Amino acid sequence: MSAPPEIWPQTDGTPVSCREKLKTLAENHAELAQVMQDAFEDAVLIGVDEAAMRAILADMVQGLRSPKRR
Repeated sequence: MSAPPEIWPQTDGTPVSCREKLKTLAENHAELAQVMQDAFEDAVLIGVDEAAMRAILADMVQGLRSPKRR
């Protein structure tokens, strides 16, 4: 699994620096990485093509809605 990014850029390009926010981001990254890995492994073991599953996961990311656009 991938490590969290060293820098979490804000909309103005400056990095998030608050320790509590960085802790939350790192925890979310770890949880999401594990859930994605588990889902990927399950799908491949069930017989889904790896490339197709990667595309499905990428489509899910592309479909995320911003909480700022409501």
